[in-house]
Amino acid sequence: MRKPSKTTQPERDALEWTRLMARYRTPNTARSLLELFVTVAPFVAIWAVAWWMLSVSTVLAVILALGNAAFLVRLFMIQHDCGHGSLFRSRSACDWLGRAIGVVTLTPYDVWRETHSIHHATTGNLDRRGIGDLPTMTVREYREKGWIGRSLYRLVRNPVFLFGVVPFYTFFIQNRLPVGLMRSGWHYWLSALATNAAIAAVLATLVWFSGWHVLVFVFLPTMFLAAMTGMWLFYIQHQFEETSWQRDEDWNIHEAALEGSSHYALPGILRWITGNIGVHHVHHLASRIPFYRLPEVLRDHDALANVRRLTFRDSLRCAMLALWDEKGRRLVSFAEARRLTA
Repeated sequence: MRKPSKTTQPERDALEWTRLMARYRTPNTARSLLELFVTVAPFVAIWAVAWWMLSVSTVLAVILALGNAAFLVRLFMIQHDCGHGSLFRSRSACDWLGRAIGVVTLTPYDVWRETHSIHHATTGNLDRRGIGDLPTMTVREYREKGWIGRSLYRLVRNPVFLFGVVPFYTFFIQNRLPVGLMRSGWHYWLSALATNAAIAAVLATLVWFSGWHVLVFVFLPTMFLAAMTGMWLFYIQHQFEETSWQRDEDWNIHEAALEGSSHYALPGILRWITGNIGVHHVHHLASRIPFYRLPEVLRDHDALANVRRLTFRDSLRCAMLALWDEKGRRLVSFAEARRLTA
C-alpha cells in the first residue's frame, strides 16, 4: 500500500524560490577555510594514527580507518562545493583545491565537475538519462525488455550490488578514465590521467615506507566505506517514491530541482559529516550556495524545510524502489510494478 505523503507544497513556485536563494550564494572565506581545516586535519591525524596502530593491532587500525571514512565523505562534499564554485569567490581557487582533493577521493575533478553539471542540467528528465545519474527505467521500458535486459537491470538495482559493487567500480575503476566524456577533448583525459598519476605516486610512497599492509588495512577500508556512503547519499537524493520524472516537453529545470530532489533530514552529526548535502532540493535550486549556508535557508524558509522531507527511517524503505510509474507518477518496486495494469 502506498505510504501517505509527508510533504507539503511550498508557498512559492520553483522559479521564485530559485530567485530568492540568490542572497545565500556569497561564501565566507574564513568560514570556508575553517570547514576545510576541521575536515582535513582530523582526516590526516586519524590516518596517521591508524598507520602507526598497524604495529600494535591490525583490528584497531582497521576500526580507525573505517571511522575515518566520515571525514573522507566530508572531504568529498567540500570537493563537490568546489565543483560548483561555491566554496570561494575565486573559481580558480575552487578548481585547484578540487583537483587536489580529487587525488584523495580518487575522483578526477574536471571530469566529475562536467558530468555533475550534466546531472544538474538533466535531473528528472526521462529523455536525457545516462550521464551523472543512476540507471532508472520506466515500468513500460522494463516490460519491453527481454529476459536478459530485465535480469541485468534487476542486478544493477539490487541493493547489495548497487551499494556494494557499484561504489567499488565507480571510484576504483570507472574514475580512472573520463567515462561519459571520452570524445569531449584532451582536457578531460588530462584530468583523469593526471589524477591517476598523482594517486599512483601517493600509493607508491605509502608502500615504500610501510609496505602493502597500509593499503590493505588503512587505505582500502577508508575508501570503500566512504564510497558506499557516497553512493547511498547520491541514491536517496533522487530515488524516492514521490520524486519527479518528466518527458522533455514537460520538463522544467526549476521544478525538477524542487520536486525531484529530497530533503534528507539526518541527525545533526550526520548532517555535519555529509556537508548538509541532504538539503538537496535547495542545493539543486541554487547550487552556488556554500554547504554551510544551507541550514540557514531552511531556518529562514519553513516551507522548504518540509518539501520532499525524508527521515533516515523513511529512506531505508526507498532502497527497494526501482522503476518509474509514468501513470501513477511515483517510483515503485519490482513487486509493485507487477501489480500495475499495463
